[in-house]
Amino acid sequence: MNSYMTIYEAVGEEQGVRRIVEAFYPRVQANPLIGPLFPANIVPVMERQILFLTQFFGGPQLYSDQYGHPMMRARHLPFPITPERAQAWLGCMNEALEEIGMPVELRSIVIERLSGPAHHFVNTPSE
Repeated sequence: MNSYMTIYEAVGEEQGVRRIVEAFYPRVQANPLIGPLFPANIVPVMERQILFLTQFFGGPQLYSDQYGHPMMRARHLPFPITPERAQAWLGCMNEALEEIGMPVELRSIVIERLSGPAHHFVNTPSE
């Protein structure tokens, strides 16, 4: 990834974001800490995540165009997000990025970019 490239471009644009999300959500669903927070029909969640990550990684503003401002902390408030759940989410993402063969350096950049929001969404103390 060069200094002029967005994360969106570095991960392979729309196809790359879709690959990340498709590798990520089976891990989320199988995770005992965070899986129960998600609906059985994960497809709508995945589609919103593709739109959001596209925008969050520097691509087109697809999420905002369809749903308005992301307000992600507010959207996560109904769910009990503990520090452990934030770490589990990031762990699932790291495993998904590894599965799709993302280079270590880019994987580190992606996880770093997602770490701030993941921890910002914490709204419940450790159990």
